[in-house]
Amino acid sequence: MWQLDHFSDKLLKIFKTKGGLKGHKIKEALAISDSFENIHIKRGCIQRSIAIYLNEDPDSFFKEPLPLKMPRGTWQTVMGIYTLQRDVDGQPEDVGIVIEGNIVMDNLGSVIVGFVMLLGLIYALDLSFPDNLKHTFEFMQKVVMNLHGHKLNGQIESLKIKLFD
Repeated sequence: MWQLDHFSDKLLKIFKTKGGLKGHKIKEALAISDSFENIHIKRGCIQRSIAIYLNEDPDSFFKEPLPLKMPRGTWQTVMGIYTLQRDVDGQPEDVGIVIEGNIVMDNLGSVIVGFVMLLGLIYALDLSFPDNLKHTFEFMQKVVMNLHGHKLNGQIESLKIKLFD
């Protein structure tokens, strides 16, 4: 998370220069962080914006906000992070990880903590990155965390160049 915080200001500048439909979606994702003074919410918004910037749909992975009483057997995703209803200060009632339709971790506190925990689970269980957010996970692994970052996808390489420019 420290590394993401380190890159946050530069990422926000890059995102604000983006126009068109992608730029509009990024502005919508970042607008949530303007409403609340919470670092976890800001990190989550930046995470969503990275996915949008890399032409991925964060809504297919980050399920939020869901109703409080959603039955546990009704998750229709192979892998994802869910958020149950936010309260007035933007804090979620619950954040958890779903793998193959089952909740494997809950009460994580924030989306970004869920993302980091899921990254750890992917490594520990030797799973593949989810197809719907493959580039986002790869960006976090290879650029933000600087792990095995020698060979990058073209979109990720472009964002990395802008980030270090």
